Amino acid sequence: MTETSQTTLRTELRMARGALSGLRRDLITDAFAFHPMAPLREGNALLGLVPRRLRGYARWLPHAVLTGFTFLLMLIATESRGGLVGVVAALLCGVPLLTTMFRPIGAWWLSFGATVLTGLLFTDGWSSTGPWTDTGFVSHLAVMAVVAARTRARVAAEMWLLTAALGLAFNSLAGWYGADPFIMIFLSGIVLLVVAAVRGLRDSKKAVAAQVAATETERTRRTLLEERTTIARELHDVVAHHMSVIAIQAEAAPYRVENPPEALTQSFAIIRENAVIALTELRRVLGVVRAEDSMRWEAPDAPQPTLGDLDRLIANVREAGLGVEKTVTGAVRELPQGVELSAYRIIQEALSNTLRHAPGAAASVEISYVLGGLGLRVVNGPPRGLLKPSPGAGHGITGMRERVGMLGGEMTDGPTEDGGYEVAVFIPVTADRS
Repeated sequence: MTETSQTTLRTELRMARGALSGLRRDLITDAFAFHPMAPLREGNALLGLVPRRLRGYARWLPHAVLTGFTFLLMLIATESRGGLVGVVAALLCGVPLLTTMFRPIGAWWLSFGATVLTGLLFTDGWSSTGPWTDTGFVSHLAVMAVVAARTRARVAAEMWLLTAALGLAFNSLAGWYGADPFIMIFLSGIVLLVVAAVRGLRDSKKAVAAQVAATETERTRRTLLEERTTIARELHDVVAHHMSVIAIQAEAAPYRVENPPEALTQSFAIIRENAVIALTELRRVLGVVRAEDSMRWEAPDAPQPTLGDLDRLIANVREAGLGVEKTVTGAVRELPQGVELSAYRIIQEALSNTLRHAPGAAASVEISYVLGGLGLRVVNGPPRGLLKPSPGAGHGITGMRERVGMLGGEMTDGPTEDGGYEVAVFIPVTADRS
């Protein structure tokens, strides 16, 4: 034998051992393990056709259908033969079918064994479908279909091959058992192919849905991280500004007093030193991030905006084609810079969403200076123009919620009765923060 022939033989033997090993894992190892059939899941299309009060029962519809079909088949088997033989025939076709709901692989082996018993014991030509009786034929076909729907595609192929081998084995005894098993081989092949195709399509849809959900989750997480990075940069600018003022004031304070005490001078020096250290640590921890922000109308290096810059923002939005009306209620007062900045960004994002998702609509911006905080409300009407798909839909809302949450505020948003959209925010501002 040449070296090439030996290599081919070893490859074939390895493939055969792999196939036998896979067959043993699929159909022999833990063949009778308990694996109950799950009820229909919430959201199934069939449940949508059932009244809500009956959906708890409708989830068990596959079990009821299979049980009803089994008892019908057993009744036919009993009446077709009568007596003890009919009872035995009914059990041989009914028990495997009922077992598929709890032990699918074991149910197939029961059906396989029932076929052997039928072929050996009942040789009086009950049917022309091989070693199966008429009801046994239907039962075995149904068992394979249910098991194929509950297991992997490879199991369906293995069941079909063993069933075909069993039918052909009895067919070889044609002088003793003159039946044709090819009907079972042909029909079971078609049924198993259809079941495997339907299951593959269902699994593909589940995989796509899971991937879409994972992508959406990742996109939301990335949006949160980007928003937090923006907030960190803005927080750095706010804190750095005030810490710089503290350092400068601490350095200049001793010169404002004639002959200041040594202790006072030393205290101001310590204050300045700590302010400088805080600035250094702040820059080290947060960094000075100057990434391009596509949601801004001002240059990246411009001073951080406040509510005082809102008129310029609204003017730019109007130039983009959005009609905006601004209303301010309450006594206007200076708020902490972080609150002013976040309020500006929230209004900016809400107006940007209106431009994207409600073309041609009008919007109104309401700012309420109330006791204990700041109220914001941005409402737009229904879209009047062509609505184009936007891949980032919903993530601006996520950024708004992140900002409001970091300030301890509350936010509500949702569609209005006329088809528009509303964003309402309340940011608490205590007296000692202003």
